[in-house]
Amino acid sequence: MIIGVPKEIKSNENRVALTPAGAYEFTKKGHTVYVETAAGTGSGFSDEEYMAAGAQIMTSPQEIFKVSDMIMKVKEPIESEYKMIRKDQLVFTYFHFASYEPLTNAMIESGAVCLAYETVETTDRVLPLLVPMSEVAGRMAIQEGAKYLEKPVRGRGVLLGGVPGVEPGRVLVLGGGIVGTQAAKMAAGLGAQVTILDINLNRLRYLSDVMPANVTTLYSNEYNIRRLIGTHDLIVGAVLIPGAKAPNLITKDMLKMMRPGTVVVDVAVDQGGCIETCKPTTHDNPTFIIDDVVHYCVANMPGAVPYTSTLALTNATLPYALQLANKGWKKACQENQELKLGLNVVNGKVVYKGVSDAFGLPYHDVSEVLN
Repeated sequence: MIIGVPKEIKSNENRVALTPAGAYEFTKKGHTVYVETAAGTGSGFSDEEYMAAGAQIMTSPQEIFKVSDMIMKVKEPIESEYKMIRKDQLVFTYFHFASYEPLTNAMIESGAVCLAYETVETTDRVLPLLVPMSEVAGRMAIQEGAKYLEKPVRGRGVLLGGVPGVEPGRVLVLGGGIVGTQAAKMAAGLGAQVTILDINLNRLRYLSDVMPANVTTLYSNEYNIRRLIGTHDLIVGAVLIPGAKAPNLITKDMLKMMRPGTVVVDVAVDQGGCIETCKPTTHDNPTFIIDDVVHYCVANMPGAVPYTSTLALTNATLPYALQLANKGWKKACQENQELKLGLNVVNGKVVYKGVSDAFGLPYHDVSEVLN
């Protein structure tokens, strides 16, 4: 199979979909890997390293898309890439279709095979290709939130860890999954008082057992959220429904209940966000303020730490990508239920229920495209 790795062109996206080590794994099995010039530079990988691993360098994305059977990316295609994607071409990347209808329509029109990292799912409901980036984003949520609590950027002026004689800051985490757990761990490590909410009692029992004493678990409902948002300095939105739009747990009217300078970080913004007033921002312009509440809503947070993120992502995606290359996408998805669940849009048909529900599009059972 011919695997193409174009350079990411979304604002401040420095990750790359494949490391030189990953390229080597493909080439030693007889596959061809084309990497766009400087695709890995932002992550610390040179063209020379890719060539040493057996990959070939191409100078333009048009060339990459034209010759490749499988395109590996990090972020979803953006408008300038839509027309490069061909019928029957496999595109393996984060899509987050349910949050952006134009992308969904463009991929339907392209006739491509769109296999989304974020909906590949194991039998125990783990999302293995989302986990590494969720781990990075959860930890970064606290790192960025702590920064924007500083007064010069219109935060409350609170040091999360406090100092002797001064109580620490308070962090509220909505969701006890991978993002929420990593956020709570980081905040607790800084010395903050942390409250983590979830609707899964078994998850709360687990978190109660493994988290340090400065982390409190609480059942999530609107009453508790409204009660807590007025006393917490940093609020992290970490709720994800695989392949579907995130629920709005904090509505616009709730902002008035928060103290001026409160910071909200919505890690779910690329799935529509769980804070109603959040809209995607970039690393160039990461925050905005509504009702004196600082909103940090960068849709590709891990892109700010590309070396760590790229290595973590390739560690997770490569075993699946090798199956796709070795067997072809159809056979690989027939034999691997986890990959099968990654199929979202295939040859113009929406085969993932969360995407069809988000936009009222006709839903086709995935078996239609695998026979």
